[in-house]
Amino acid sequence: MRKLVYYVGVTLDGYMAGPGGQFDFFPFGDEQQAAAYIEWSVAHYPDTIPTFMRAANGLADTSAQRFDTVLMGLGSYRPGLDAGFTSPYAHLKQYVVSSTLAPDTDPAVTVVAEDPLGLVRRLKREEGRDIWLCGGGVLAGQLLPEIDELIIKSYPVVAGSGISVFNGTFDPTVFAVTDRTSFDNDVTITSFTRR
Repeated sequence: MRKLVYYVGVTLDGYMAGPGGQFDFFPFGDEQQAAAYIEWSVAHYPDTIPTFMRAANGLADTSAQRFDTVLMGLGSYRPGLDAGFTSPYAHLKQYVVSSTLAPDTDPAVTVVAEDPLGLVRRLKREEGRDIWLCGGGVLAGQLLPEIDELIIKSYPVVAGSGISVFNGTFDPTVFAVTDRTSFDNDVTITSFTRR
């Protein structure tokens, strides 16, 4: 069965973005450190690179490796939309969970107005690769019962406030560390599997 994998960047105090959705404050280190980190990320998670950046990263003709579907809330979809990218992950099947986004925003994007848990359960029963939960925090909180793996990119910065990685009801859920990679820019990427 396909897995739902939450692959997300997070601050030391648990935020995936600033209060206004900002994410440009995440530190990447100096030029050499940033290049090494990005090179590793592209090699290990190429499916998560937005379509407009794939050619520049040598991925223009690369088929899906880990994920063939992306699921995101409006807050995660909005930055690309505001920049004119109505289909930010055209190489993946795209779902946006939103009760306010027009369903005809882009023919390659399926807008889901309600029941994200039902959507994920249906997608898991279909044939295919894993499903990437791109964000946001409210959606992740709703989908916690179906999240099979977490891949957390932990950045050495405290935001103070912002959009939480999980925003839902109190529901302690235990995960086990399966892998951890550290970089010279002090970023760590840790993989977790639901116990």
